[in-house]
Parts: sequence; C-alpha cells; structure tokens
Amino acid sequence: MIQVEALTKLYGDFVAVNQLTFSVQPGEVLGLVGPNGAGKTTTLRCLAGIIPPTRGTVRVGGYDLARDPIAAKKQLAFMTDEPRLFDYLTVGQHLNFVARIYQVVNWEEIATPLLEELEIADKRDKLPGELSRGMKQKLAIACGLLHSPRVIYFDEPLTGLDPLGIRRMKDSILKRARDGAAIILSSHLMHLVEQICSHILILKRGGKVIDGSIAEIRNRFSQESADNDLEEVFLRATAEPPPAPPVVTPPPPA
Repeated sequence: MIQVEALTKLYGDFVAVNQLTFSVQPGEVLGLVGPNGAGKTTTLRCLAGIIPPTRGTVRVGGYDLARDPIAAKKQLAFMTDEPRLFDYLTVGQHLNFVARIYQVVNWEEIATPLLEELEIADKRDKLPGELSRGMKQKLAIACGLLHSPRVIYFDEPLTGLDPLGIRRMKDSILKRARDGAAIILSSHLMHLVEQICSHILILKRGGKVIDGSIAEIRNRFSQESADNDLEEVFLRATAEPPPAPPVVTPPPPA
C-alpha cells in the first residue's frame, strides 16, 4: 500500500532524509520514531506530497506520487501535529468543504458517525475559536478521515487530548488498521507506539537505523531477556557511539 524506495531530501548540502526504503502493507501500523531532528516530519511531508523529495520514489496505493499525484493523494490523509483550520468555518462547514474537494457523495451520512466517534458531534455549529486544542485536533482528524483514506499518516496525534480522548484516538487508529488501512504514526511516546504499532522504523540523522516488527527490534537491541522495555530499546538503538580513545604520541627517543 505504501512503498518507499531510496527516498532522499536535501536542503543545500544538508541531508534531511537519506536513502529511506521501506513499505507498509494494508492493516499495518508503522511507528516512525527517532530523536529530534531525525527527519520524521520531513519524511511524512515527502510521503504526503507536500514537499518533493530530491531523489527516490513514493507509491501510494500503487500510484507514483510524483507522476500521478492526484490519484495518489486521493488515497491518503495526513494529520499534522498542529491543526490547520479556517477561522470562519464551523465544524460542519469544514466537513462540507472537505467533502466537496474529495467529491464524497452523501457526506453527511459519513460525517455524523465520525463526529460521534470522535466525540465532537455536539460541536457541529462551533467555530474553531470556540474549540479547545484537543477539539481542534479531533476536527482536523475528522476532516482527514471523511473520504475513507486507505493510507493515513499521523504526526503526534495525541497532542492536546485528555486521557479519554487519547483512548478514543488509539481505538480509532486501530479500527482503521483492522479495516485494512496502511498507517504511519510518528510519535515520541514509546508507550503509544508499543500499544498500537505492528512495526517500527527508527530514524537517526535522516537515515534508517532499523525497521521491522517490535519483536524483531527488541531481539536485536535488548541485551538481556528481561531488558525489553521499548523505551530502553529505542535509546540503545539511537545512542551515539562512544568517542574514540585519544591518540597518544610516544615521546621522541632520548
């Protein structure tokens, strides 16, 4: 469903993303993790067609994102960590606007249960300025899910949500995966990654450290059988190598 081959993004001489190759199949949830500055958000923006890669190929639902961007983008949704909303459109008008863009037929029949699932059905006539940070996040996610995308990218989806909202959001993500969507989730929250992701891709300085199932990555980076906490595994996988010992120059012969 998502196929990435040798994805590279350069900003001048700076390598933001370096030769990434991976895939995500229907029903899989890939956790995209790494330290700050590892290239996670840049990768997602390339995968969504927001910024063009310098080199490499991205295929979404079988469509080449560079050669057939409209067909590819019809298959996907990208939920950013900061909701991008229109100040003077209500919740319902946001959904109507998105439905017109994606040509969603009978959109209200989809929107009503979606708003109920995200617990913002009672906010349908509210403007963004009347919503909390978490409610804005839910509205942005509702807009992204309205056209039933088969590929979904989440960048820190739990930002601003309360504990109940966090549980609901995890359930929503898993529901889409069970329905056959291919999902990429970028997060610094290792407990979230552990709970809902089937696979992990660890980035460091724009490059891939490792990708695979959680069990495979634990087996590689756990030093002991009991040492399988995912946060510890992540820290070990992204740790800086120890500094080289100083070179000692022998004194000249007397």
